[in-house]
Amino acid sequence: MTLVDLLHSDTEYNAESRVLEIGCGVGAQTVTLGRKSPDASIIAVDISETSIAEAEQKILAEELTNVRFLQADIFHLPFCPQSFDHVFVCFVLEHLKDPLSALQKLKEVLRPGGTITVIEGDHGSACFYPDSASARTAIFCQVELQSRAGGNALLGRSLFPLLTGAGYNRVRVSPRMVYADSSRPEMVDGFTKKTFTAMIKAVRESAIREGIVAPAVFDKGISDLYRTTEEDGTFCYTFFKAFGKA
Repeated sequence: MTLVDLLHSDTEYNAESRVLEIGCGVGAQTVTLGRKSPDASIIAVDISETSIAEAEQKILAEELTNVRFLQADIFHLPFCPQSFDHVFVCFVLEHLKDPLSALQKLKEVLRPGGTITVIEGDHGSACFYPDSASARTAIFCQVELQSRAGGNALLGRSLFPLLTGAGYNRVRVSPRMVYADSSRPEMVDGFTKKTFTAMIKAVRESAIREGIVAPAVFDKGISDLYRTTEEDGTFCYTFFKAFGKA
C-alpha cells in the first residue's frame, strides 16, 4: 500500500460537488483530489503565490480540468457563506497558532450538512526498532522548533476535540498507520528514508543554533533513524484522518 492509498482510499467527492482545498501548497494532495473526483469542482487555495504557480504546473501536467487555484489566507477567505459542499485540509492545521479558529472559519463557508476532511500527522506516534534515545531526541528537535514557531507537530491526536470544539457534528477520526520493514521496501525508501528521516534531518542547523541539541547527539539520532531501514529494522508512524459535518 502506498501513502496515497493509506490516506486517500476514502477521499472522493460526488459529481458537481463544490470542494475547497485549504493550504494546497505545491499541489501534492490537489493532484490526488482532482484524479479521484473528476466530476467535482475543486478550488485550491494557498497563501503562497509561488506554491500556487508550482501547483498549477502539476495540474496542467496531469491534464486535470476540474481544479482552479486562488491565493488566499485561511482566516480571510474571499467566499460567501455556505459556498461549498466539502472542505479538505491536509497537513495545514499543524502550522497554525490557532487551529480552532481556522476550523470555525472554514465552517462558515460550508453549506449546512456539508463535510470537512482533515488529515494531520503526529510525530509523537513514531516508534521504531532498534529503539534509540538519540533518534527520539532528534525527532523532539523538530517538534520543539515547530512549537516555537507557533505550530504543533503532535496535532493529529487532538483532531477530535478540535473539530467538536469548532462546532462540527458527527465527528469521527480514523488512525492511518504507516508500517515499514524490509518486506515493504517501498515504504522503507519512500517514507522512512525520504519522507520522515529527511524531514527530521532538515532541522539540524536550526536545532543546533537554537541550543536544543548538541551536534553529536543529533547526528547520532539521524544515523539511528537510518539504522531502522536495515534488514532487521522497523518503523511505524500514525496519521489521523478526521471527518465532520457542518
